[in-house]
Amino acid sequence: MRYDLAIFDIDGTLADSFPFFVSVQNRLADKHGFRRIEPGELEALRRLSARELMRHAGLSRWKLPFVARSYVKLMRDEGHAVTRFGAVDAALATLAERGIALAVVSSNSAENCRRVLGEDNWRRLVHVECGASIFGKRRRLARVVKRAGVAAQRAIYVADQTTDAEAARAAGLAFAAVGWGYAALPSLVALRPEVVIERVEDLAVRLLEDDSAPSGLSPLPQ
Repeated sequence: MRYDLAIFDIDGTLADSFPFFVSVQNRLADKHGFRRIEPGELEALRRLSARELMRHAGLSRWKLPFVARSYVKLMRDEGHAVTRFGAVDAALATLAERGIALAVVSSNSAENCRRVLGEDNWRRLVHVECGASIFGKRRRLARVVKRAGVAAQRAIYVADQTTDAEAARAAGLAFAAVGWGYAALPSLVALRPEVVIERVEDLAVRLLEDDSAPSGLSPLPQ
């Protein structure tokens, strides 16, 4: 079906920030006392869930807000080379022209998100929720849906991590898994997303297809 509201994650979904994250990960690990990621294990780690990654790295959940704050600051101060994926502008313009409301729910700051998206894309957004915890997006998604005046089953969250799929399902939204983000696509497909988008160039096309009806799946375990 055609969704009335498309909510987007930023990092790894609209913003090509994964290389920057990799470049600063060891600094974050040293500062906050968790395990560094070695280059040779990167692809294998992309197949793990957020909880599995935290266990692997020895990262306690209580440290997450501090790590996130440090990353956001590093991206603000040093991440000016981070930009949106090349096909994002056309995709967002097409969706808006076809009458789909656009919004953002991101763990990054509004300042970073706005800079990466650019003013034209930022003006297309009807609602923005930034600074969300990676495990705290459900309430943010529900709030955006309520403010947009759209039924949850008519909204979809487009994102790149397993925690995003969990948040969408818990909020009653459909989930679109993207194949170019932080998590490897097979890990996201295993969570039965309503829409799978393998290439950023197909972003608008897949969200506009009529055969992507939500399937009434039960909530994922938390």
